[in-house]
Amino acid sequence: MPTPHIAAENGEIAPLVLMPGDPKRAQRIASDFLTDAKLVSDVRGIMAFTGTYEGHPMSVMASGMGIPSVSIYAMELYTQYDVKRIVRVGTCGAISRDVAVRDVVVATAAHTNSSVATLLVPGINLSLTPSYALLRGAMDAADAAGANVHAGPVYCSDHFYLDRPDIVPALAKLGTLAVEMESSGLYAAALRTGREALTVLTVSDHLFDPSGDMTSDERETSFAAMVKIAATALVS
Repeated sequence: MPTPHIAAENGEIAPLVLMPGDPKRAQRIASDFLTDAKLVSDVRGIMAFTGTYEGHPMSVMASGMGIPSVSIYAMELYTQYDVKRIVRVGTCGAISRDVAVRDVVVATAAHTNSSVATLLVPGINLSLTPSYALLRGAMDAADAAGANVHAGPVYCSDHFYLDRPDIVPALAKLGTLAVEMESSGLYAAALRTGREALTVLTVSDHLFDPSGDMTSDERETSFAAMVKIAATALVS
C-alpha cells in the first residue's frame, strides 16, 4: 500500500526493480527498455514506472542522491511492496587507471565512510556486498553487452565535495574501481530484509583524467549497456 514516499497501490510495483538515481533517467529507461510502461508513483518528483522487460514484469524507480535517500526507497520497496530484487543503475567516477569513461562497473562490494556499515551490529564494520545470484547474472550478461565491463569494489561516499587527497590514491592501491554515493545504502537494505541487490554503473568521469568526462546530457543517455546488463541480471 502507499507509503509516505511512494504512492503506488498494492501490485503496481513489480518484484524486479531497476533503480537509477535521477528521476529523468528513470523516465528514459522506462521509455526505452520497458514495454507498456505506466507511471505508478510521482511523490516528490521521484517517478516510478512499471511495465515488462522481455515478458517479465519490471519497475523502474528513482532513488534520489545519497545513502539516506536510496535507503528509504529500497526499504519501502522491500518491506511494503514485496520487491525481491533491486539493481541500482547509475554513474560513477573512475578511480582505477584500468577503468575508462563509458566503461561499465559491476560493484562486488561497497566500501564506505558512512555509518551504515556500523549501525546494524554493534562494534562491527559490515562487508556490504551484493547478491551472488544477481552478480553472476550480470557477469554472464556482460559479454553480450557491447561495453568494457569491470567487476570489483567501489567506494560509496557520504560526501560529494570532500577535500581529502589522501583517500583516492589509497583506495586505488587497494583495487577500488570507482566512487559513487548509493551502493552501500542499497546493499545494507537488502541485508536487513533478506532480499537481493546489485549495483551496475556507467563511468561518467575519471578522477585522474578529466579530459574525457561526460557532459550532463551524455550522463542521461549513455547507459544502454549498463541497463541491459542490469535488466538481464534481474530476470536471470
